[in-house]
Amino acid sequence: MQSAALDLQLLEAAARDAGRYAHQWFGKPREVQSKGAAGPVTEVDFAVDAMLKERLRAARPDYGWLSEETPDDHAARIGFKRSFSLDPIDGTSAFIQGAPEYTISVGVIEDGRAIAGAIYNPSTDQMFLGAEGVGATHNGTPMYASSVDQLEAAHLVGDPRRFADKRWPTPWPRSMQVTPRQSIALRLALVAAGAFDGVILFGWKNEWDISAGAAIIEAAGGRFTDALGNPVKFNQPDPRAPGVVAAGAALHPLIIERASSAAPGALKS
Repeated sequence: MQSAALDLQLLEAAARDAGRYAHQWFGKPREVQSKGAAGPVTEVDFAVDAMLKERLRAARPDYGWLSEETPDDHAARIGFKRSFSLDPIDGTSAFIQGAPEYTISVGVIEDGRAIAGAIYNPSTDQMFLGAEGVGATHNGTPMYASSVDQLEAAHLVGDPRRFADKRWPTPWPRSMQVTPRQSIALRLALVAAGAFDGVILFGWKNEWDISAGAAIIEAAGGRFTDALGNPVKFNQPDPRAPGVVAAGAALHPLIIERASSAAPGALKS
């Protein structure tokens, strides 16, 4: 079995090539369909999914496969020691709108842990990488999660309206900043890079949206858990996590303290 470092090289090359292909239709995709509550999907999502599947499975035929745009055979998937977990285009709405916030997000899971990830933003040519035993980089430069250790000084990425919800038992500090970004994977990548101090992903989150980011954040020295502070276990029959908190190591327990004490309605999607 290949090392996480070699897997990371494969993920980087595949994500970059997939991003270059997808960006040809940035802001002008054809055949937009609706998946209901799951949002829109385009023919480009499916094309990128097929491209990644052909490349990655050819390179690692002994790995399982989980993708947003491929029907999930969980009975087969959970039998693999390692699996790919990916969203061919995370932030499809941004891709359709021509907003520079969509990403190609590809992770590798081993024994329930995210061990390697690549998140590529084709609009800005930003590549975020991370793997166990390797560390994390942003366009080839080492990156580290934030060292901020006070909520009052924190700058989170997310929906500001969530933090103004009256159901929080204790209001969030007025001085705490919250800035939105569309792609879940991009939010996680920016936390890993220290551009933001943390993020709460409310409600159930699909593994393909968070697996690459989990690996990158941990490799950058941050922490990635569910909303109660428990490790997220990947490659399960139901590939979802009940809310996520990711942040620098010093800030993470402070966010967990607030999030875990919230009324259930405040954390629902």
